Amino acid sequence: MQIGVTFSLSPLPPLCYVCTLFCTLCWSDILDSSTGHSKLNIPKQVDRFSKYSPSPLSMKQFIDFGSANACEKTSFMFLRQELPVRLANIMKEIDFLPDKLLSTPSLKLLHSWYAQSLMELVDFLEKDPDDKKILTKFTETLINVRNRHNNVVPTMAQGVLEYKEAFGVDPVTNQNVQYFLDRFYMSRISTRMLMNQHTLIFDGSTNPAHPKHIGSIDPNCDVVEVVKDAYESAKMLCDQYYLTSPEVEIKQVNFKGPSDPIHIVYVPSHLYHMLFELFKNAMRATVETHETSLHLPPIKVRVSLGSEDLTIKMSDRGGGVPLRKIERLFSYMYSTAPSPVAENSRNAPLAGFGYGLPISRLYAKYFQGDLQLYSMEGYGTSAVIYLKALSTESIERLPVFNKSALRHYQTSTEADDWCIPSSEPKKLGKYEYSV
Repeated sequence: MQIGVTFSLSPLPPLCYVCTLFCTLCWSDILDSSTGHSKLNIPKQVDRFSKYSPSPLSMKQFIDFGSANACEKTSFMFLRQELPVRLANIMKEIDFLPDKLLSTPSLKLLHSWYAQSLMELVDFLEKDPDDKKILTKFTETLINVRNRHNNVVPTMAQGVLEYKEAFGVDPVTNQNVQYFLDRFYMSRISTRMLMNQHTLIFDGSTNPAHPKHIGSIDPNCDVVEVVKDAYESAKMLCDQYYLTSPEVEIKQVNFKGPSDPIHIVYVPSHLYHMLFELFKNAMRATVETHETSLHLPPIKVRVSLGSEDLTIKMSDRGGGVPLRKIERLFSYMYSTAPSPVAENSRNAPLAGFGYGLPISRLYAKYFQGDLQLYSMEGYGTSAVIYLKALSTESIERLPVFNKSALRHYQTSTEADDWCIPSSEPKKLGKYEYSV
């Protein structure tokens, strides 16, 4: 049950919003005055922080705070509470995974990472925000936490793979694991975003390659340039693996200014991740479908900026996939990709755990966008990325542990209320009557 306060984002400027949050979360609700936070066990800390809802920030708030009002003290005061809240909310959901999945070595290791990170962050709740050494130590801790969680995705994927190979897949487990992993990976994206912003802005250095970036955000992100970068990287892999690769055709339409290049406020690394994954899939399908052809059909990319949406459409002629398989492409449990070797990711450069598409869709959804696939079996596939054109509408999409989330884990799969066709038509001969 959530007992946190619901905040309104739009009327508050970034610093005012953060300060309001800081004042609202009462210290007495978070700290145990008799024992001190360092002596509390992990389950108690998880229970305590999971009672609060995560507080989503908009892209504009990230930008405004990092550019005009960059204050390390305020960021410290916000993150030392917000990060434990986000970690605790998702840690509560981990407990609702199947016991046999939780017992895998990979899940035990992953849980230990989250527990250690939570306790390290909780250690700063009573620290003096005016102490420069504390602020420096906090930044160092964030870097350590971020590095510790670098392999969260493959570790969780390995645990799911171990479980699937040992116990198989049933509809209820598949539904619960899919629901959880979407939320778990989205939570990870959000916590890394917060940690990256703080460490990049307050580590005392600037990125010479991107001096105008505000943390990991480019306030003037050239979308077509990111498309080209992602294409070149995927092309290099495709050339190495298949000794050939399709060309790309890029066209852009700017509704706001027909003669202007398309720029938005966005995180280039997130957009690159999505595009790189889509290019890999498109190239692989194109090359394998046309392996006997002298000429590979090009991949066509269309970029359009409207009043609300920035849309990127990537179309290939890689043969397409049947409609019934589209949703499985976003499933963590139904991946057809071979099991990769964790220590050497170079063995299959255009494959992996099969998590590329579902993770890419989460990156798109993180700031209220989406990623959809439309396929014509026998011809090709179009992938469409939708992003918000306005920074005020690009607001974090965050999972929260509450009664609604709990019901998802407790609900069993019900019988379909539509007729399901059998593989063989029913014989109706005995019902036929002669006239």
